[in-house]
Amino acid sequence: MNPSLKRAVSVAALTLAVVGYALLLWRGPWWIDGDHLRTHDLQPADGVVITGVRTALVALGAGGLGAAGLYYTHQTLRQTRKRDAEQAEATAEGQINDRYVEAVKLLAHEDSLTQRLGGIYALERNMHDSRRDHPTVIAILSAFVRGAATVPPDDAEFTGDPGLWVRHRLRQDVQAALDVIARRPALSPPVRPNLCAVDLRAARLDGVCLTTADLVDANLTGADLTGADLSGADLSGADLSGAWLHGANLAGADLSGTSMDGAALHGARLDHAVVNGTSFADTRLHGASLVGVDLSNADLLRTDFTGADLTGAVLGEGLADLGLVGLDPGRSSGAAAVRAVPTPPPAAGVRPIR
Repeated sequence: MNPSLKRAVSVAALTLAVVGYALLLWRGPWWIDGDHLRTHDLQPADGVVITGVRTALVALGAGGLGAAGLYYTHQTLRQTRKRDAEQAEATAEGQINDRYVEAVKLLAHEDSLTQRLGGIYALERNMHDSRRDHPTVIAILSAFVRGAATVPPDDAEFTGDPGLWVRHRLRQDVQAALDVIARRPALSPPVRPNLCAVDLRAARLDGVCLTTADLVDANLTGADLTGADLSGADLSGADLSGAWLHGANLAGADLSGTSMDGAALHGARLDHAVVNGTSFADTRLHGASLVGVDLSNADLLRTDFTGADLTGAVLGEGLADLGLVGLDPGRSSGAAAVRAVPTPPPAAGVRPIR
């Protein structure tokens, strides 16, 4: 309703109420108890009845005014609280925006590690304080990691046993950004960090948590991903050749077209992962779990399945020519459920080299 029209209707209603109440006080006694009251030559008994009725009407009017006053006060208080809440929210949003701008400025300082770290942790606080800014903060931190990730020296050797490769630690600010991404609040639907084509060759990423991350075409050659959580991540087209993935969680990950050549996945979880076109050449899957994985279109040349759990897995035909290790030959020809040969006990005092 138009505000001016609403005001006019309210004034008219109030005027009618006042006039009606005045008439009720004047003529009310006869309307209410007219059978017992005279209209002329009033007697003392009539005066008592008239006075009683008008007193009752005045009391009712006073009660009505009191109730109206309470209602008006309540409405005013509610409007005040609503206005204060909106003002507080606007103030908080302004403070968050100011912190956001300052955090981005700090993150852009190329010459000061301390200021970059301050910017990263300020963005983390904004992410937790403002659900609306959550995707933006993740996008900024992901872009920072993509641009600032340190690649290994040009003369780094990536040949021979991956367990003997020298892994390098990430820059402190890059590691901090990854840690903040890992600590992001769980939302539905989840926010996927965009780390496409990130270069983290031979980086030490043990224990990193990048669930549901977008790592398409990422270069993780020789990276140490021991105990990493990459469940639900999109690693299609990524290069994990020679990566160290002991105990890593890749359940439900998309590994389509991914190179896992020479990688070590001892005890890793790949349950229900998508491995269409994935290369596992010379990959060690000792004790890994590949429950429900369709390996029919994967490259399994000389793959070592010793001790692996392939319950419900699907393997293609012609496995005899691939030089597979650790599979029961009698039950490995295209079967939907494959039993792996138990892992032999390690020699005393021997442990994997990282």
